[in-house]
Amino acid sequence: MSLAVALVSVVTLCFTACGGDDEEKDMSKPVISDKGITANPIDCQTYHRGDVIAFNYVFEDDTELGSFNIEIHNNFEHHTHSTSTTECEDEDEHEHHQPVKPWVFNQDYQIPAGQKSYTARFDIQIPADIDEGDYHFMVRLTDRAGWQELKGIAIKIEE
Repeated sequence: MSLAVALVSVVTLCFTACGGDDEEKDMSKPVISDKGITANPIDCQTYHRGDVIAFNYVFEDDTELGSFNIEIHNNFEHHTHSTSTTECEDEDEHEHHQPVKPWVFNQDYQIPAGQKSYTARFDIQIPADIDEGDYHFMVRLTDRAGWQELKGIAIKIEE
């Protein structure tokens, strides 16, 4: 009989300790910000082929950050995204050109475990032989729970 009592005690203790109902679930998206820094790139910045984009943004989450992705793709046909990607004043909406060698950049980055705030600073080399024109610089930030924030930035690459 004491074995049965011990087994019931262990099962009860496990349900009480491992119950997870008392834990708060992460229900909010992470934030991409310029808090306390000079963010880069920003909308309508112009770069030259062969230059470096000095990426600088702050990522924040109320629970824990996970990873981020940087994607750069051409915007020669002037498409839009559902973020704040804007069209810059000097863009000619009617000037659409066929890509010959458009720049495509797509890289994932892990944020160290346990971080609620992380300042991402690094350089991205612009190839010297890509097509000039309008590009979208997309930042996708994901927290550990899987929530995602997207920031689209319109940039221009010139000779």
